[in-house]
Amino acid sequence: MIFYLRLQFFFLIAYFSIKQKVEQNTNIIIRVANSGDAHYAETITNEMELSAKARGTGIAKRSPEYIVKKMEEGKAVIAHLKDGTWVGFCYIETWSHGEYVANSGLIVAPSFRKSGVAKGIKQRIFELSKEKYPEAKIFGLTTGLAVMKINSELGYEPVTYSELTQDEAFWAGCKSCVNYDILMSKDRKNCMCTAMLYDPKDHYHADETKDHFEKNSKLYERLLRWKQRLFHHENDNNKTNGSSRPKSAIFHFFNF
Repeated sequence: MIFYLRLQFFFLIAYFSIKQKVEQNTNIIIRVANSGDAHYAETITNEMELSAKARGTGIAKRSPEYIVKKMEEGKAVIAHLKDGTWVGFCYIETWSHGEYVANSGLIVAPSFRKSGVAKGIKQRIFELSKEKYPEAKIFGLTTGLAVMKINSELGYEPVTYSELTQDEAFWAGCKSCVNYDILMSKDRKNCMCTAMLYDPKDHYHADETKDHFEKNSKLYERLLRWKQRLFHHENDNNKTNGSSRPKSAIFHFFNF
């Protein structure tokens, strides 16, 4: 009897948790940001910084003024509830005279994470990028498997850093990242982030990239963990000894 009561109790908790998420998501508005959203800027940049610290990784730091500029230019997507509560954000950056576009700074408020809203924001910013820059290559750098999954569902492919923009201004934005020393020690050929690219002139169908990721997700997960251990250990050794470790065969194989 006690077992069945407990089982019913857990089912009730699961039911109300799912119900709450469904109701929450139906109230979320995802749209192109504008100048009227400037009051969200400081909240967004603060959450970006807190999130980077919590993950132990870094992102290019942006000021509230920079975020406001993106809103005014119509180069950002914002998510919020009908009552105005901020939910999430992402913006567009262009490099190499518009040849490359990056969907940067994806951030979701803590209480709305794992709700599917990040996928909705990524979808909308991806569409906006194609609308504004139909011939540009769209790329991103991420340390997270969840973002890799979302990108693969949109048609992105994992690529080497050599296929990204070589615009100095883009790489200068990494200086505020906690992993900048690792990036420079690799001559900007690799870092903690995984590079992903969508080329409108030469790309697989989204179903193909999604299927590929699903089949290889465990491999990507192991590779990300391996990179973290290897790069952090190597960086610590460099700081201690002032020299780099010899590169192993697997190091060369993964273009590190």
